[in-house]
Amino acid sequence: MGAWRRGWERVRAFFHKPALDGELEQEMASHLEFAVEENLRQGMSPEEARRQALVRFGGVTQVREQHREERGLPWLDGLTQDVRYTLRVLRKDRGFTAIAVLILALGIGANVAVFSVVNAILLRPLPFTDPDRLVWIAPPNSGHDLSSSTYSADAYDDLRAMNKSYTDVTGYYAFSSPDNVKLTEGHGQVTPLTLIGVAGNFFAVLGVQPMLGRWFNAEETRAGSDVVMLSYPLWMRRFGGDPNIVGKTIVLDGKPNPVIGVLPESFDFGAAFAPGSRVDMFGPISMDGIRMEGNTLTFIGRLKPGVTLGQARSEASTLFPKFYWSKKEPTSLGSYKDRGWPIPLKEHVSGEVRRPLIVLWSAVGMILVIVCVNLSNLLLARAAGRQKEFAMRIALGADRKRIVRQMLTESLILAATGAVFGLVLAWLLVLWLAHQGSIALPLLTSLRMDTAGLVWTLGITLITAVLFGLMPAFRISGKELQGSLKDSGQGMSAGRGHERLRAGLVIAEIALACILLVGAGLLLRSFLHVLNIDLGFTPAQAAAIRIDYNDGNDAEKRGAIVEEMLRRVNAIPGVEVAGITDNLPLERNRGWGISVKGADPKKERSSGTFVYLVTPGYLRSIGMRLREGRDFSWQDGPKSQKVAILNRAGAEAMWPGEDPIGRMASIGGEDVRIIGVIDDVHESNVEGKPGVQSYLQLTQFGPDDQSLVVRSKLPAGTLAPMVLNALRQVNPEQPATELRPIQQIVDHATSPRRFFVVLVASFAGLGLLLASLGIYGVISYGVTQQSKEIGIRMALGATMGRVQLGILRRTMLLAGIGLLVGGVLSLAVAKMIASLLYGTEPTDPVTFLGMILVLGLVALLAGYLPARRASRIDPLIALRTN
Repeated sequence: MGAWRRGWERVRAFFHKPALDGELEQEMASHLEFAVEENLRQGMSPEEARRQALVRFGGVTQVREQHREERGLPWLDGLTQDVRYTLRVLRKDRGFTAIAVLILALGIGANVAVFSVVNAILLRPLPFTDPDRLVWIAPPNSGHDLSSSTYSADAYDDLRAMNKSYTDVTGYYAFSSPDNVKLTEGHGQVTPLTLIGVAGNFFAVLGVQPMLGRWFNAEETRAGSDVVMLSYPLWMRRFGGDPNIVGKTIVLDGKPNPVIGVLPESFDFGAAFAPGSRVDMFGPISMDGIRMEGNTLTFIGRLKPGVTLGQARSEASTLFPKFYWSKKEPTSLGSYKDRGWPIPLKEHVSGEVRRPLIVLWSAVGMILVIVCVNLSNLLLARAAGRQKEFAMRIALGADRKRIVRQMLTESLILAATGAVFGLVLAWLLVLWLAHQGSIALPLLTSLRMDTAGLVWTLGITLITAVLFGLMPAFRISGKELQGSLKDSGQGMSAGRGHERLRAGLVIAEIALACILLVGAGLLLRSFLHVLNIDLGFTPAQAAAIRIDYNDGNDAEKRGAIVEEMLRRVNAIPGVEVAGITDNLPLERNRGWGISVKGADPKKERSSGTFVYLVTPGYLRSIGMRLREGRDFSWQDGPKSQKVAILNRAGAEAMWPGEDPIGRMASIGGEDVRIIGVIDDVHESNVEGKPGVQSYLQLTQFGPDDQSLVVRSKLPAGTLAPMVLNALRQVNPEQPATELRPIQQIVDHATSPRRFFVVLVASFAGLGLLLASLGIYGVISYGVTQQSKEIGIRMALGATMGRVQLGILRRTMLLAGIGLLVGGVLSLAVAKMIASLLYGTEPTDPVTFLGMILVLGLVALLAGYLPARRASRIDPLIALRTN
């Protein structure tokens, strides 16, 4: 109890210092007066009485300080003094303070922003209940082929009934396309929206509670009711956040749809399952309604408590071969045992970007190290000018620990100030990134500055302060007093140890800049290779718009409608050619089975194929190249022989080394004649290998959603009203959808790689700038310290050229050592990121030579400026001022 009381009294004394100091002064004055009166009574003169009293009393200042230490918190008093002194020193040296804070703000801000991205995508749990129990169920290595990674309604029913690993299994319809429903509002205004069909238990399995209303019930799911749940953004955007929206009816595709609920703001379907996509509402899937469509459902399961991922996988290897659906077409399904391979849902959502994000995080970490090295050099240079001050303080009795504490206090204040500005910079970057809907990164819309980001900021601020402040502090406080006074004397240069330390820091800075430049260079080269990939089509000058019409599911009527649409669009001035497709490349895809008809049963070949339903003119409108045979024509109608065009990979797979033109194949159970072969098209992603592709005549099959593709040199904004007018001449109810340049689709597909390349390249540029400042600072400081020596040399006849050459030689020596060390480290790092490269070897000579050339030129320029200044030193002025 006594210890607590004494502690409380010390804290109270610290915060009531003025009052207690006043009481102490009064008490000391009283004691002094009593002593003076006693001396007067002994017969002393007033002056002598006061002098003797002061001698007996001792030093007033010492007594005051001793009393303060005994009653208060000495360490807090000392810290307060250090902070006040630091603020005075930094205010006096505003140039140094501004540069240090700017460097720190850039380094800390970049680190906090990247951490926020990493936290949102990799570290933070998914916004579902108990997300660690959720798994994504799909065959391994199914990639972007939706047909190979989805399941049938039969499989859904079988898995739910027969499994023992999951509390429940759910899913959603994987082939929903953007803007697939039309919302009719007041005055007949039609707005295209995106609706996703989900299993009735979808939100229950994920653990998402409606913000308003309820989930789908069993009856609505079984019957495939028209009820819908709204996403939070749509509810706010179209319905003004109406709290009474539940129970109201909205009109979709001309039919009334009751609203039964609104999902919470935290649930963003697109961010988790379709990055870069906007999803507006959800409706229940009737399993009976899609039972004959084949593989259309994704599977998500929630593991039972106590069931491990390994147990679920073991069960899947024996359970899935028993399903009825897997015995229908064994040739198109491959190995049955791994058809239901579960992986953590978090891994499915963010697994593809894990490696690039770790590389990005490492790159920004290197920036922070370079910042620390740069500031260490700045503090060493600044402390060298203050060595005399520190030496005098030590000579007058200051403890070396106090000197270290003083310098660390300066580092902490600088780092804290830089962190404040860095947080503002990070907040702006995070705000901007969170609204980049064109970047197809998962969970990006959930990006925000949260408590974890603030804790990370605090941590790296403290670490940064210690890293860049500790070395100068120990270096200065650890010097011998006599040596410090000599090295700090007027006209003397810094000690050689001091100079070697700063040179070593510059070498480390250059080595780190090497790693950043090589990494950024390799990723940039890879991205350029991606941009130069032959996509199999030409996106430039092509644009697409979703079209809508009612053909009553009549093939002949459909043919008449689309032919009239294309006739009117082709008649628009400036339009070169137009065509229609049900799926655009690099967007949605689907797969059917394909096999050769009439082949020797022993040599029968079959495969899966991506299927696209198109009209005449589509191949030319999208810029695909026909290599053999002919294009579709309007004579290929519903009643004529069904025809198909394959890509080269498909032709080679079905008829290797043979001419496929005129051959018969079975595609999706329909007999078709091959009439043409086109170049391979990247159907799923830019960097993947094209698969087998089949293009079928749209009027001979039943398409779902369709897009009109127009090739024209006119800008999309100019062309859109004319195209929309032509479409409405055929279908007055055609909604006012956007005419999207096909290049947007390509850019969206490459946006993750572009995102990482831009950020890593920006950090590499920042690292290069900091390295150049580090080189310049060391050489410039050396020139300043050696100005007397340079003046003597020039007075004795040294030419300007020789002075410049000597300084440049030292500069390039530092750069050369840094390049050598950095080159070796860069090679090791390049091999570590090899999996992220495309068409580029880790040992790419162009990248390494470019790095050497850029850093060499930067070092040369950073050394030339001080060398030029040194060569213009007036010997008389240099000797006089030093």
